[in-house]
Amino acid sequence: MKWELILSGAASGKKNMEFDINLVRNCKDGQGFFRLYYWEPYSISLGANQKESEINGTLAARDNIDVVKRPTGGRAILHAEELTYSVALPLSYGLKPREIYEKISKALIRGLFVYDTRLSDAALESEQPDFGNLLKQQSGMLCFASTAKNEVKFHGKKIIGSAQRKIGGKVLQHGSILIGNFHTKLPEYLNLDEEEKKILEMELREKTTEVETVLNEKVDYKKFEKAVIKGFEEEWEIKF
Repeated sequence: MKWELILSGAASGKKNMEFDINLVRNCKDGQGFFRLYYWEPYSISLGANQKESEINGTLAARDNIDVVKRPTGGRAILHAEELTYSVALPLSYGLKPREIYEKISKALIRGLFVYDTRLSDAALESEQPDFGNLLKQQSGMLCFASTAKNEVKFHGKKIIGSAQRKIGGKVLQHGSILIGNFHTKLPEYLNLDEEEKKILEMELREKTTEVETVLNEKVDYKKFEKAVIKGFEEEWEIKF
């Protein structure tokens, strides 16, 4: 198995999502990709089946925030102060999609620990929420308002959100490692009244946390990248 590391820097929402979908389409047997990237300008991404009408596009454009569809499932995310990862891997590798999901999350947990041992309490979510019921609620519009099984939490709060899709015998998984708290501004860009926006922003603050919040200091992004790469290498027992 040959793994390739891609550090692609910052790009628009459209370019980032095109990159990820092309990555999985071009992934061949015996080949895996691990990509780290950022968003410039900041972007709101919607799950593949989510309606764009949920977002106030005029307000987002005013604030220079892209709106883009993800090729994977899940719900809305405001990509801002985060490190985003993606993995493309053929199922011929020998793991089922849920096993790939869990192994990637464990790799990210290792990366958090490598960066700073104060992040050692990061853990996998053990329960799967009732998504059918969640999607009927206002908070069902927001990815970080709930935690799926095997996503990463810190002291009960979601710190990494991920989404996965199987495409032609291959898996694409990508997700956001929260570093700063700008993501909690997402409700400002939803087509809701002001009171509903305030409730959802409070819910995001209650249910999520970020690396800088835990450490109470600014993150060195380059050092953080290296830590996540090392965590991935250790968990998957590879060397890029």
